[in-house]
Amino acid sequence: MLSTLSPHRPRDRSRGATRFRKSLATAVAVASALAVTSGAATAAESGWKLGKPRLTTPWTNQVSPSNALPEYPRPQLVRENWQNLNGLWEFAGAAPGEVPPFGERLAERILVPYPTESALSGIQRHEDHMWYRRTFTVPKNWHVGKDNTLRINFGAVDYKAKVYVNGKEVAAHQGGYGAFSADVTPALKPQGEQEIIVGVEDRADATWQPVGKQRLVPDRGIFYEGASGIWQTVWMEPVAARHIGTLGMVPDLKASALKLTVDTGGSAGLTVEAVVRDGRKVVSRTKAPATGTISLPVPQAKLWSPDSPFLYDLDVELKDGRRTVDRVSSYFGMREFGTTKGADGKLRFTLNGRILFLQSTLDQGYWPDGIYTAPTDAALRFDLEQHKVLGFNTVRKHIKTEPDRWYHHADKLGLLVWQDMPSMRTGGRPPVDAQRQFKAELTELVEQKKNWTSIVGYVPFNEGWAEWSREETGKIADSVKAQDPTRLVNAHSGVNCCDSLGDSGKGDVLDWHAYPGPAKPMPDAKRISIDGEHGGYGLEVKDHMWFGEGHAYEMVKDQATLNSRYVQNQRDVLASAQSCGISGSIYTQITDVEHEVNGFFTYDRQVKKMDFAQVRAVNQAIIRNADGSGSGAPDPGPGTPGLDGVHAYKFDEGTGSRAADSVGDADATLTNAHWADGALAFTGNGQADTGANLVDTAGSYSVSAWAKLDEASGAFQTVVSQDTGRDSAFFLQYSGQDQRWAMSFVGLRALSPEKPEAGRWYHLTGVRDAKAGTLSLYVDGVKVASQNACSAARSTGHTVIGRGQYGGQQVDFLRGAVDDVRLYDRPLSDAEVATLAKRD
Repeated sequence: MLSTLSPHRPRDRSRGATRFRKSLATAVAVASALAVTSGAATAAESGWKLGKPRLTTPWTNQVSPSNALPEYPRPQLVRENWQNLNGLWEFAGAAPGEVPPFGERLAERILVPYPTESALSGIQRHEDHMWYRRTFTVPKNWHVGKDNTLRINFGAVDYKAKVYVNGKEVAAHQGGYGAFSADVTPALKPQGEQEIIVGVEDRADATWQPVGKQRLVPDRGIFYEGASGIWQTVWMEPVAARHIGTLGMVPDLKASALKLTVDTGGSAGLTVEAVVRDGRKVVSRTKAPATGTISLPVPQAKLWSPDSPFLYDLDVELKDGRRTVDRVSSYFGMREFGTTKGADGKLRFTLNGRILFLQSTLDQGYWPDGIYTAPTDAALRFDLEQHKVLGFNTVRKHIKTEPDRWYHHADKLGLLVWQDMPSMRTGGRPPVDAQRQFKAELTELVEQKKNWTSIVGYVPFNEGWAEWSREETGKIADSVKAQDPTRLVNAHSGVNCCDSLGDSGKGDVLDWHAYPGPAKPMPDAKRISIDGEHGGYGLEVKDHMWFGEGHAYEMVKDQATLNSRYVQNQRDVLASAQSCGISGSIYTQITDVEHEVNGFFTYDRQVKKMDFAQVRAVNQAIIRNADGSGSGAPDPGPGTPGLDGVHAYKFDEGTGSRAADSVGDADATLTNAHWADGALAFTGNGQADTGANLVDTAGSYSVSAWAKLDEASGAFQTVVSQDTGRDSAFFLQYSGQDQRWAMSFVGLRALSPEKPEAGRWYHLTGVRDAKAGTLSLYVDGVKVASQNACSAARSTGHTVIGRGQYGGQQVDFLRGAVDDVRLYDRPLSDAEVATLAKRD
């Protein structure tokens, strides 16, 4: 059994080590058997029955009451004796405030640890309140009540849990993603069967509790089925009164040591003996007081990386004099995360001091049979294994956490992990009490995840979902960094998107989302940049879809098209890494999930949707070549001097269907426009089409105009844009969503600080500086906003006054007037824009 816990578990033939490992293997086998016999013997006898999943995975039918996740659940704190309490429990829905059903048999049977809504649970419905019940016996050779106490451990229960043993409350926990445990010794009977009851409340998105992507009513979009109740392994173990509560492990490469802290619950006068092993070889033995930080030597350390995920084994004994009072085994990897400037001068991510590009997928961790809980440990490992097959070195655990064994598999396989904090529901801003609870659960998450070798960083917020204050987001990022300074903090993934309140400037990472993208943020002096989400190409596969049909950010017709779209998209990622300096990208996503059909696999993991060889080749090429040696954006040259521009429209005609280009030869054709007081006016359905592309949108340019709105409402209105055939390459516009002036790319806006007044003339200038990688907006000659914008696609479409283009459609028509439109083939300076705004 130990070999399943770590590939580097030492095969030590010394008498003590052999005895310890043999007894653990025996305990695991006994625990699995007890989990069946102590519950309700068999499925047939209990009345439990597998539900009817819409889709089945290759592992669905391998699950039964006799083998519900029997593996040891806590690989970094392994004890010799334990008993698995997974399996069949009694179950009943409950009413709020209901008295626990002590001594009563409950009518239904549920297979723990699968969520109540899942087919594998056998319940397959949601309950706001519920009871779990079973009995167990305590092995006599555990000496509970004499030498040892008995602890019952829960991997996770969603959301509020109270635990009772023999009618006494022994634990209470709030939070659907954190582990908790209880010393139940005072509640035990002297002998015989013991009763455990767990009461759970989970109202999901009817409240502000962190729920991730769970919804009481899935939306056939990006939000899915709920997952209530016990959804990770439950087990019990005998533990000495004075024992090891947790281990803290921090690799120190400079010192060639592991910094170890041992939590003994405040017990005084104890010592620690720690042994570091490399296979059969003892690397170091250290004895020290069980207080403070202990330095364990790891000379000539073998470093952990995706290409060589080497793990050291660690045995820790807690001693009172010469007597061992507790013993645990664990493991760790020697690695460190950091940043450095590449040859191109841009800040990049480093692993063990070397630049590494983080090539990742979005991993939601959903299953059609178990929802939040993988059917088997092999299934849990499968998705991670496929990341390696596909050539990825990183995975973003999106808006969810996983059982400890998932991180253990990532450690062993060599996959770096971005760990998201599960968000509160979307829509609105949470009240103060919900804000406090969110921060408490985030603190718990970091505390419980910080020993995993694979976790590279934490992500507190995603796209502004339930964010309540930009300043507070920055403080939260600082708090997480203080709690775990060894990892990166990505304060806000998709800070450019959706409900985001804007960039707090905090953390170690600047993260944008773009679909299909990729996003192209540039690093700043203190933060690396990553493309936090992109891609999302979708393909329907008959008989392998949750709803029988699906959606994605861009649907394709067949596998060949899907392959080509992916490969080209990833080539764009490499170009962005080389020219913009992004340190990572995250493709959506490893598998389909419910209505989303944009995975490498179908939701049931039965069908590969792409050519994996092509995927692996382009992914590996990115990792090889995104090494910081890029020269950055090319110098576009000085452009044409002067303030006349390369094209200009004075609108002095006062009549006719054409507007003259007073500098160039691209006269504009007018449609549904009229002349008004020396300007050109529109009523929401007109345009002035220049018939040519007047600026190189892949280079530097500036666009200026006088503009007046008839109304400043929630509708977008475009002053000047340039078509691409799909979306405008740029929009000098009024953003109805923000009710501000803006110079925009799709998904990116440089916004004025104030709402414009209807009926008032404003001078607007949008400046794209390709060399600096910025997009700026000036209002009445003053720069009011600037955004990081590394690169942009070259456009061959027409420059148009009075409307934009989006999704291939003509949109955002102006209701107002325009005058003196000028276009430049270079970025104007602040002084030039100020001068331009004063001219008649």
